[in-house]
Amino acid sequence: MIKVVRGNPTPEELAAALAVVQARAAAAAAAAGGDEPAPLPEWYDPARTVPRRVPAPGPRAWRTSFWPA
Repeated sequence: MIKVVRGNPTPEELAAALAVVQARAAAAAAAAGGDEPAPLPEWYDPARTVPRRVPAPGPRAWRTSFWPA
């Protein structure tokens, strides 16, 4: 559904805007391979919220404290 928030567009302006939205959606679907869902962004990956193992204390623990697991 498209909702006009401000202004009073003519039917021609609405048709032009709808044509642009449909063309962009068709291009995105064609680029994604059609029936395949789009890949999720990396920030959505649940594995990045899993706590990492804390390095054991020692003289070189600071070296591994920032490294990804």
